[in-house]
Amino acid sequence: MTHPGVLKNRVLQVGMATNVTIFTSMEDRALLDAAKHLAFEEHLATAALLRALMEIDTRRLYLGEGCASMFSYCTQVLHLAEGAAYNRIEAARAARTYPLILELFEQGAITLTAVRLLAPHLTAENHAAVLASATHKSKREIEELVCALKPKPDAPIVVRRLPMTRVGLSAPVSSVPATPNESPVATPGAVDCRRESLPVARPAPVSIAPLAPGRYRIQLTVSRETHDKFRQAQALLRHVVPSGDGAEIFDRAVTLLVDQLERQRFAQIERARATKPGPGPSRHIPAAVRRAVWRRDGGSCAFVGAEGRCGERAFLEFHHVEPHAVGGGATVENIELRCRAHNAYEARLFFGPDVVREERAWWADSFRNELLGSSAAASVAGPT
Repeated sequence: MTHPGVLKNRVLQVGMATNVTIFTSMEDRALLDAAKHLAFEEHLATAALLRALMEIDTRRLYLGEGCASMFSYCTQVLHLAEGAAYNRIEAARAARTYPLILELFEQGAITLTAVRLLAPHLTAENHAAVLASATHKSKREIEELVCALKPKPDAPIVVRRLPMTRVGLSAPVSSVPATPNESPVATPGAVDCRRESLPVARPAPVSIAPLAPGRYRIQLTVSRETHDKFRQAQALLRHVVPSGDGAEIFDRAVTLLVDQLERQRFAQIERARATKPGPGPSRHIPAAVRRAVWRRDGGSCAFVGAEGRCGERAFLEFHHVEPHAVGGGATVENIELRCRAHNAYEARLFFGPDVVREERAWWADSFRNELLGSSAAASVAGPT
């Protein structure tokens, strides 16, 4: 295995240039170590750039370069992307007031996006505590931290038809031009109705953003059929929810859906029936085993790698620790949850890179059958 010191020298010898030969000849662990080292060097280089931008901004040197602003200098002279320039300028200006930002960034403990989001809310009194709580956090977690610092009021419920347009509506709702009487939904959390005749290239993604601790705003665009179902549910629930509160109706619907999916896919029921032993070795995983595994693994991928547990919650499958092909049984001790990627990864580790995996259509068909109720007791396990 390549020694870390030798690795550093080899990387520095090419001046961080793209040299495929170096990386293709490395062993796996050496390549992973190289990636960590390069990421560390990138943090140092970016921190140095922030220090330079701080001084350029202070001296207003960009004016002599023919640029009217720091943004123009970063995009036209340094050739940074607009988003990259904006993040670096905001981070540099915040770091001028709070030098702790640069220290944390050099350590790889905080990102430029985190600094940009937090900067307007930092004060001399709170910056140390806020920055410490933001270390190694995702953008979503940073947004929740910002909402704790400055909560926003709940978004009002709005159900409104989108205006007629020839655009494919793949852009967010707010970008659609408004008519005088039918303005687009300005408050996320609305349930919108799209005219069926409009051509749609790709549905807009659901927008989810925190407003305050424990409060979120959800925005999505739905079809006429979904809109009509929502209105029907609103009417049927008037005796329980007299106000017709869309948030409560949405919560009730999602709660029922999650309950149904857990019962169908992971046999989550209040009272289990006795499981009869099968006639012989089978890939079928009994409902009692699926329930126990789901609860034990917390509904997330239980694969543990060199950097910790995966924890993915989407595309979960039941994995045989000792593969069924070599006699592994469908027991609680031998079954664990895996995301699809790690289930396939462990299959390759055990059987080799040439292992034949089922096509993706198999998984899709299995899941569709479960939703239809035809295979509620069937396992969602892959071939391992």
